[in-house]
Amino acid sequence: MNDRVTGAIHTPSPTASTDVPWWKRAVAYQIYPRSFQDSNGDGIGDLRGVIDRLDYLKWLGVDVIWLSPIYPSPQTDGGYDVSDYRDIDPLFGSLQDFQELLTAVHERGMRLLMDIVVNHTSDEHPWFLDSKSSVDSPRRDWYWWRTSPTEGTPPNNWESRFSGPVWEFDNSSGQYYLHLFARTQPDLNWENAQVREAVYDMMRWWLDLGVDGFRMDVINFISKVVELPDGAPMEGTPYGDGRPYYSNGPRLHEFLQEMHHEVVADRDAVLLIVGETPQNTTADARQMTDPAAHELDMVFQFEHITIDHGQDKWDPQPLRLSRLKRSLGLWQEALADTGWNSLYWENHDQPRIVSRWGDDGAHREVSAKAFGTVLHMHRGTPYVYQGEEIGMTNAELTTIDDFTDIQSRNHYSEAVEQLGADPEKTLKSMRLLARDNGRTPMQWSSAANAGFSAGAPWMAVNANYPRINVDDQRADRNSVLAHYRELIRLRHRSDLVALGSCRLTHLDHEQLYVIERAYQDDQALTIANLSADPVDLPEDLRRRTELTLVLSNYSDSPDSPAGIAALRPWEALVFMSPHAP
Repeated sequence: MNDRVTGAIHTPSPTASTDVPWWKRAVAYQIYPRSFQDSNGDGIGDLRGVIDRLDYLKWLGVDVIWLSPIYPSPQTDGGYDVSDYRDIDPLFGSLQDFQELLTAVHERGMRLLMDIVVNHTSDEHPWFLDSKSSVDSPRRDWYWWRTSPTEGTPPNNWESRFSGPVWEFDNSSGQYYLHLFARTQPDLNWENAQVREAVYDMMRWWLDLGVDGFRMDVINFISKVVELPDGAPMEGTPYGDGRPYYSNGPRLHEFLQEMHHEVVADRDAVLLIVGETPQNTTADARQMTDPAAHELDMVFQFEHITIDHGQDKWDPQPLRLSRLKRSLGLWQEALADTGWNSLYWENHDQPRIVSRWGDDGAHREVSAKAFGTVLHMHRGTPYVYQGEEIGMTNAELTTIDDFTDIQSRNHYSEAVEQLGADPEKTLKSMRLLARDNGRTPMQWSSAANAGFSAGAPWMAVNANYPRINVDDQRADRNSVLAHYRELIRLRHRSDLVALGSCRLTHLDHEQLYVIERAYQDDQALTIANLSADPVDLPEDLRRRTELTLVLSNYSDSPDSPAGIAALRPWEALVFMSPHAP
């Protein structure tokens, strides 16, 4: 350890375990294409921009690239409103550009996941246009159409995920259609076997092109209770809670198993199928990711990432670390023997972790490294969201005009314009957790527009890019980027990190995050102070003299827990058995 600096690491030679799925060793990286890299100066990121940055991703060490939607779309919801499942939106390039990207990804030994949205389509999708054209259309039943028993009142009282009712009235037919999200995102009716086969055929088409799997948007919403009953009234809103009737519905597992049989079965060993599953419990996830069930490989659960919500997302509360640990600890325990965890802090729907729970001021670098260390030392597949690896911070959102996301703008409109809430208080509650925070352009350099585009970016670049960018951090052995690179190397080289058991201890401590890992006869111990105040190290941890330091976010940490009286602000340390695999 004589050459240790911040982010430095010493690991043994790679091991050759081949009896586990490849993705259990992998680290994934999510790209939000609109904000990643613009190649043609129009201010919008594109596929050729992604190609230009593949060598960076290879250098970083990631194994899997997850692309947020790039299909043709009106872009009401950032591409999650798809109008054609078998093409590329001209905003991002062409199908030829995509095929070149896929080839380039594979040439570098990486894999690519498509983000598919099959709970709903755009209202400009030909399927919906046909469905809407007549009550006698053969595709009328491809979506959820209903006649209200009471004129002028929607068929039920459910609230949309994007504020307002879930129903939109169609004047031409006198019926309403269901949309759990924006009114331009009508829900597909998976009860119709033709819908399911059309989705499966589309998935097979992308796999035949060579993609390596799918991230499936809100996939646990595809089965609804067909009666669509009213939901229980919710405080502070005129709407009811429809989630019990559309989340993890009665035929969900049947549909997922059918999808696996029709699309995945003969390619299972090489693919990765990930489901986004809001409201999932550990029991739900265990069933979905049990290999014997033939449904999904892993899920994105939301429990830990809503731990700071009050009445709803727009009621942010201070983080209680004990709650976070109990949540993640529960998921580690529940999926220890069956199933697999996805590990993430950030994505296109979440704010920046260093601003949310860390310190984006004086301690930005060490707190960003601390949260990275804690995440990657759990058991599961880590996901890095673009910019997380350099400690990008939340956006500067001063007025409602600074918000571009439909969820943010709809909430403001409903709260202020319809319910009379105070505008400044509403904006204050939105600034921390709005999805806009994760969508500012990637900060590549200190050049104009952070090196993202030669033109005016579609969304303002964070003003701190001259001091937070990839180029500067690649040249700094002590940077957040260097630390993330070493975390990825450690997982690749260590069976203990990739495959070992995981147990969280000291659950009631509101500053310390402690993770114990074990594999065969070897052990690892991660100790992190997730606060801005020093904290004494408990005596039981100081007795772990058999372990040796392999990773630290400070440059002068002791080689053994025995040498630590107290952890400094945001200090994070990883100790392992000597020569552990």
